[in-house]
Amino acid sequence: MNSIRHVPSRVKSKRTEANLGAERDHFDKQQLSSISKAITSTETPVKEKHARRIILGTHREKGAFTFWSYAQGFPLHSSSILSWKFCHVLHKILRDGHRNVLQDCMRHHSSLVEVGKLWAHLHDKYGQLVTLYTKLLCTKLEFHMKHSEIPPNLEASDEVLERTAGSDINNVFQLTVEVFDYMDTELRLAETVIRQLNTSIAISTLTSGQCRLAPLIQVIQDSSHLYHFTVKLLFKLHACLPADTLQGHRDRFHEQFRSLKEFFNKARDMLYFKRLIQIPRLPESPPNFLHAASLARHVKPVVVIPDDDESEQPDEDDDDPEPLIEVSNASTSSIQMDIFDQAFGPPNGGFDDRDLQIDSLKSELELLRAELERVKSEAQRYITQLKSQINSLEAELEEQRMLKQRALVENEQLRMELEATRRRNSEHENLQTTFIEAEKKAQATEQRYNKLKEKHTELVSSHAELLRKSADTVKMLSVTQQTQEEVERTKQQLSFEMDRIKQEADMKLEEQKFEMERLKRELEEKMAEVMRIKSTLQSSEQTSEQMNSSMTALQAEKERLMRSVSEKEAELSSLRQAAQVQQSSLQQEREKSNRELGELQGKLKEKTNQEEQMKKKLLEEQFVLLQGTITEAENIIQDAVAKVDDPLHIRCTSSPDYLISRAEATLGSVDKMKKGHADYLKNMADAGGLLRALTQFSHLAADTIINGSATAHMAPTDHADRLTENCRGCAMQSLQYLNDLKSKATIQKADPVSIRIILQKILHLGQELRPKGMDIRQEELGDLVDKEMAATSAAIEEAVRRIDEMMNQARKDTSGVKLEVNERILYSCTDLMKAIRMLVIASTDLQKEIVESGKGAATIKEFYARNSRWTEGLISAAKAVGWGATEMVESADKVVLHTGKYEELIVCSHEIAASTAQLVAASKVKADRNSKKLTVLQQASRHVNEMAANVVASTKTGQEHLEDKDTMDFSGMSLIKLRKEEMESQVKVLELESQLENERLRLGELRKKHYDLAGVPPEQVPQGNGETSALAHSVTMSPKPSKPALMKKPSLAHKPNVPPKTMFK
Repeated sequence: MNSIRHVPSRVKSKRTEANLGAERDHFDKQQLSSISKAITSTETPVKEKHARRIILGTHREKGAFTFWSYAQGFPLHSSSILSWKFCHVLHKILRDGHRNVLQDCMRHHSSLVEVGKLWAHLHDKYGQLVTLYTKLLCTKLEFHMKHSEIPPNLEASDEVLERTAGSDINNVFQLTVEVFDYMDTELRLAETVIRQLNTSIAISTLTSGQCRLAPLIQVIQDSSHLYHFTVKLLFKLHACLPADTLQGHRDRFHEQFRSLKEFFNKARDMLYFKRLIQIPRLPESPPNFLHAASLARHVKPVVVIPDDDESEQPDEDDDDPEPLIEVSNASTSSIQMDIFDQAFGPPNGGFDDRDLQIDSLKSELELLRAELERVKSEAQRYITQLKSQINSLEAELEEQRMLKQRALVENEQLRMELEATRRRNSEHENLQTTFIEAEKKAQATEQRYNKLKEKHTELVSSHAELLRKSADTVKMLSVTQQTQEEVERTKQQLSFEMDRIKQEADMKLEEQKFEMERLKRELEEKMAEVMRIKSTLQSSEQTSEQMNSSMTALQAEKERLMRSVSEKEAELSSLRQAAQVQQSSLQQEREKSNRELGELQGKLKEKTNQEEQMKKKLLEEQFVLLQGTITEAENIIQDAVAKVDDPLHIRCTSSPDYLISRAEATLGSVDKMKKGHADYLKNMADAGGLLRALTQFSHLAADTIINGSATAHMAPTDHADRLTENCRGCAMQSLQYLNDLKSKATIQKADPVSIRIILQKILHLGQELRPKGMDIRQEELGDLVDKEMAATSAAIEEAVRRIDEMMNQARKDTSGVKLEVNERILYSCTDLMKAIRMLVIASTDLQKEIVESGKGAATIKEFYARNSRWTEGLISAAKAVGWGATEMVESADKVVLHTGKYEELIVCSHEIAASTAQLVAASKVKADRNSKKLTVLQQASRHVNEMAANVVASTKTGQEHLEDKDTMDFSGMSLIKLRKEEMESQVKVLELESQLENERLRLGELRKKHYDLAGVPPEQVPQGNGETSALAHSVTMSPKPSKPALMKKPSLAHKPNVPPKTMFK
């Protein structure tokens, strides 16, 4: 009977290859589906089940080859959200994937660096996060490739860390620096994510916030282990190196400790993390590395990931949900059966009982396998829960153990401190007694020193005296020796003389012997002479004996003096020895003072170095603060440029006056910024003036750019283009200047002169765009208002006076109907002037009330200057009223004298009504609605309108009474004559209509020019040549009076119906 065991090996190998191919295809399809669903461009967090499938795939294929083969096709350079989620999935794979994932990812290290550099140059919030995330992943890859003993999930024991660090202190030092760098990348990413959430006011429960927060779970897991590694390594370093050498490491650790604690506290308060991760609490203060006992109080932070008991519902777009049991065997069986049937056909032409039994057993086996898998998954889930509980309990036990050990250590420390305190007290008492004795010895020594000093002074003086006496003695000895030498020379001379005399005597005796007889008498004489010589010789001998005795006395005196000199020299040598001893003690004191001075100089030098370091740190902090301010200023100006390019900004408009004020303020801020720049270059430790000037300049420059663009929307095309170009140039030059200030290499040559030139161009364009006639100086506005109101009142008074004169003159020159008509017209004009006078008085009172209520602490001139537009409108209205009154008097004078037209008087009445309405509108702009004086002004305005209507009515009535209406009598005309008159009348009508059209065109051009000079926007100019309302006059705010309005254009005269000609034969 056929069975599976009797299948040939070739068929089995084919079946195995097909089975493996099917499994590989299914694996590739599942991985592709999971990767494509996990890494998308939608702003949602990565789902855990998709990431889990990818991680299981790395364990199944023992690497990340499949992941990278699909990941290389993602457009990471076009979507920042896609890149962010790719980095998140890669981080999870590195932490929880197979150990060979590290080598596979290291092959794509350059691709990660390129992605980070790309997004670093783009202004995108997710792009900034992607830059930091890629830097973190590259640091992680490099660290774990270098230290392969530490796994990428950082779950390494203390023994592994000790083995990795080794016994060489240089390796420990280098490993500590690398862990510091690792922690910096983690914290920088976390701080940037939280800062973006705070900036965008995002909530952690929204998908946009969760998309940013999801990778922070892995950051929390990494940073907790890195914190423990740092503490262990620093304690080991402090055990081998002096504390001063590790001061930089301690400062860096304290900064990271503060940032990590702040990050953990913020993350712990977010709802998103509360159900996903248990964040440990760091101690209130960092460990004290200077005391080795502090290591016993260190508790390793433990991060716990609770199991999610809620079963994940399959997504609607999940075409291939994750199977709970392994179904590959069933499919493999069917595939194997198909291959077997294709190779040999069904046994015996169909299925036998054994095949059915095999199938039933296989189905039962699959059910048992499914049940076993379910039991295994349930057991695994329970095991995971128990492990998490065990971890938490172990953490609590470790914490309690540490607390106990900490209490024992603290108790031991307290006992040691108590003993040390007791020893210090006893030592203090001994030192105090020693100090008292030393003080007494010092006093005694000082007294001895003073005595020795006095003795030394006396010895010095006596030594000097002895030296002087010795010099005198030496002089005396030299004189005595000279005297003795002279005595010896005299003695020698005398002896020589005696010898010579003896020889001469002998010679004479011999001569006397020979000549005795001849020389007897000579002999006697010679004998007498000899006797004299003998006496002389005796006296000479006595003198020599006396000289010998004096020499003996001098010799004795010399010996005595020599003995005294030797005694003095002995005493002097003893004094010299005492002086040498004193000098040696003084030398020792001097050396001690020099050592103390050297120590003080060393401390002073160290203090100076510390001060220099503090100054350098202060300079760096000031420069960092300056860079932050410059960055904010660049953002403000870039935001202003973005608003200029915004299509919605086209609706925004602004006036040239406001643009001028903003440009002038910006020019002032440029001067302040230049002064602050110069002050900062002189003293870089104080950047306050430059920071304030930069802040003010950035806001004013942005305001000038936005208002310049808004003013360009209402300007002519040429001016608008130039103004917009200058605004962009101002922004570009400002950004260039700020960029120069950001770098230490270019801060010296940074100069805002180009910004000043651009702003002066903007100011010049704003002045060109100002309406003509608006060039009155601001400080003259207040005086000009009073002058114009006074001039208007004076013009009205003059008009009333002239009307009275005309009335008197008319009564003299005319009579009858003409006098009645003239009186009626002049009376109505007088009433109108009185009404205008009341209106001007009411307007003046309301104006004073507005100024008093709105000026505050400022003066009246400052109020008018601050509200220059309103003030100019008020001046324009007052001028228009005064001009209208003067023109009306002139027209009335001409009408009374029959040199003018009644229409001029009617037009002047309309013009006065419009001017008063403009004055009322100008006064009403800033008045309080409930003001009583406003009510009085409105009543006066209505009264002026009524009086103007009376003037028009009396003028028309007088015109009707005085003009004679000729009766049209055509009875004497023939048909041809009537035809001719009709044609002439039509020609005249056409001429008048043509003249009317030309005048209307001329009136339209005059009004356009008038509105152009008055500075009225084009949309406020009334269209057509119809009657202009009073409101239109009030809006113009023109310093020139408005021109009189015309009535509506009358309809053209219809051609009269003429009966057809009668043909005469």
